[in-house]
Amino acid sequence: MTAPHQQPALSLWTGQTVHVRYHPFERRFAYDLVLIDLDIDRLDEAAASSALFSVNAPGLFSFRSEDHGPKQKDAPLRPWAEAELAKAGVTLDGGAIRLVTFPRHLFYKFAPLSLWYGYGPDGDLRGILYEVNNTFGETHCYVAAVSDGRNAHTAPKAFHVSPFFDVTGTYRFTLRSPEEKLGVVVESLKDETCLHMANITARRRPATGANLLKLAVTNPFSTLGVTLGIHWQALKIWLRGAAYRRKPAPPKSGTTIALPLQISNSDTRKDAA
Repeated sequence: MTAPHQQPALSLWTGQTVHVRYHPFERRFAYDLVLIDLDIDRLDEAAASSALFSVNAPGLFSFRSEDHGPKQKDAPLRPWAEAELAKAGVTLDGGAIRLVTFPRHLFYKFAPLSLWYGYGPDGDLRGILYEVNNTFGETHCYVAAVSDGRNAHTAPKAFHVSPFFDVTGTYRFTLRSPEEKLGVVVESLKDETCLHMANITARRRPATGANLLKLAVTNPFSTLGVTLGIHWQALKIWLRGAAYRRKPAPPKSGTTIALPLQISNSDTRKDAA
């Protein structure tokens, strides 16, 4: 196992996300994705890793600090992330924070989910921050204390994401500490019934110029395609008769604390471990 601070400042995750809707009818879709993995304290190093990637500057692929956290130009990300993690009782004592998110591709970025992994000085995973964006330009965070290995936690659903689900019920999160494989499962439940499941499975790749160029050639609409795919699937669901719900007012608090769950050996949630 490579300690987070010993990993490259920038790397890639290539894989797939699967979404399954169970109610009032079943629908499943999947698409390929590529994510970037950044050490937020080494952004200059990340920018220097490839001519095809830039930080806070135009580029074929790029990362802009203002897309995350306080969403202010030139605002430091670490104080914000530490403050959010502290709400769940997580202290990092100066350990690494790695952000896994969608890259900005040319002029555009939309990240429905970004993952902030917080580590202790010895490389032990201590906290996770789920930064969720909806297509209305709003953001909410779910934060939990975690440990190395496989984790599960639950939180009340507090943020409007889909116009086909109420902001009621709970989320159940399952994730592994990312090493060479990334695994995250988010389930939406109401009265102990799973209404929707989304997962991400991916493998780490070096962020070389060759790999970034291959992404640009084979998937030229990689980031824009996320938004197009969301609206295309929403149209299909609406045409099948799913009830549309107006967007409610955003929650007063921008953060919801997730509490730990026990994971049994018989748990069969796919790709969580």
